Amino acid sequence: MKIRVVILWLFLTSMALVQCGTRPEITDTADTFYETQLFKDVQLAHLFEDSKTFVDLERDTDFKTLANHYLTERERPGFDLQEFVDAHFKEPSQTAVSFKTDMSRDMYSHISAMWDVLGRGPDTINPNSSRVPLPYPYIVPGGRFKEIYYWDSYFTMIGLVSDNQMGIARDMLANFAHLIDSIGFIPNGTRDYYLTRSQPPFFSQMVTLLSQKDPALTDTYFEQIEKEYEYWMKGEDSLKVGSAANSVVRIGENMFLNRYWDSARTPRPESYGEDVKLANNFQAEAKSDLYMHLRAAAASGWDFSSRWYAREGEFASTETAHLLPVDLNALLYSMELQLAEGSRKRGDKQAAAAYSARAQRRKSVINKTMWDKETNFYKDFNFVSNSRCGELTLAGVYPLYFGIASKAQAAKIAERLAVDFLKPGGLVTTLRLTGQQWDAPNGWAPLQWMAVQGLLKYGYTEQAGEIMQRWLALNERVYRETGKMMEKYNVEDTTLLSGGGEYPTQDGFGWTNGVALGFRDLLAEIEK
Repeated sequence: MKIRVVILWLFLTSMALVQCGTRPEITDTADTFYETQLFKDVQLAHLFEDSKTFVDLERDTDFKTLANHYLTERERPGFDLQEFVDAHFKEPSQTAVSFKTDMSRDMYSHISAMWDVLGRGPDTINPNSSRVPLPYPYIVPGGRFKEIYYWDSYFTMIGLVSDNQMGIARDMLANFAHLIDSIGFIPNGTRDYYLTRSQPPFFSQMVTLLSQKDPALTDTYFEQIEKEYEYWMKGEDSLKVGSAANSVVRIGENMFLNRYWDSARTPRPESYGEDVKLANNFQAEAKSDLYMHLRAAAASGWDFSSRWYAREGEFASTETAHLLPVDLNALLYSMELQLAEGSRKRGDKQAAAAYSARAQRRKSVINKTMWDKETNFYKDFNFVSNSRCGELTLAGVYPLYFGIASKAQAAKIAERLAVDFLKPGGLVTTLRLTGQQWDAPNGWAPLQWMAVQGLLKYGYTEQAGEIMQRWLALNERVYRETGKMMEKYNVEDTTLLSGGGEYPTQDGFGWTNGVALGFRDLLAEIEK
């Protein structure tokens, strides 16, 4: 009888606590902010037009305290999620220079004036921010991209070198070396939600670029190039033929290629609502797979494109992690050659021979698996279905840039570019209109650069010059009309701006600025 009385007393006491607003504490035990109920509720409520806005805000306290406070507050009558967010999150303070375009300047003078506007850093540590701090100054792309991005920065640095801004270019290289030394690789961008993936590995190309002005940098950053290579090849020793681990895939005896990869299998924090919606009708395992492929596409920098689709027109059929991309493997080939040369300079003949052999094997496999004789173009290879992909994309120019193609192959690629890819404003990214930003009708500065340099390498000077002239003419027309340099351009109808993707076209813009200055210099050299 006493036990029943005690139980009744405990029940009535708990009910009284609930009624007077002192309910027992609910604890959110998530290990990261992006796993908390607070984060998920905000992103799924679409409080912000751009999902990236929320993940870039600063919290007023540590995320666990705030997440638990939210669980309590949301139970109160009249709770308003927007008011809670406004009370506990804020925009980071901006130190950017106030800038208004001076339309009396030409486009190139405008670009030179933009370096200060796009400059950031060095950063201070803030545990309540998603930003990964960097020790040296750097240039951001612009617009919604307020942190440094990996592959963007190579093309930005082309412009910095052209514009005699070697100081900030060296600082950016030092920042990337710092990331390799401190976390083992260079993330997609300097936000904590990017720490599960990298991007196209252009670090070694950055070293080569700046070494043209400062030859000592080649030796200075050899170890970081080697560390980054190890990141991309992590897990190769345990692989069986046809299997994958992280970014590496074993396709034969002592033969490896690489894929874009992200170690997480959840919706991307910066696009949480969009990813959840796309996977809405999938079962749990299929959702996890789709998130893996979407993240891998983000790692490629091509987010998103029909390049990654398993079925034409179906975004949800994205299967990036099943593909061996031609651009990525061309970059790894170049890295292996650089490591071979660096090892020779250090007197390590054994390492030099090993890296050189890896490079030659990779080159051979690229030509065997990715060269398509029917279309006379390089294509990505699906290692799961053991077949080449159907899409023709500008990724197919990377073997020109890195000297992987034969002269005969280069002639076929040049012809294909002239017939199918060249449009009034430059080269179109793919031949499909899908609404994705890395498809037609859009053109992107980094791909114009890779194609032009590849054509020049094989002696197609006139064709390269035509591409540059069309691209710069489009850049200049949009600049005259808007006072801005854009992230991407509509190269098919030059009277229209670009579109597509998860966010509006951004202005600024780091890699467009860099390539414009680089093309200016290249055209001047050609015309001599």
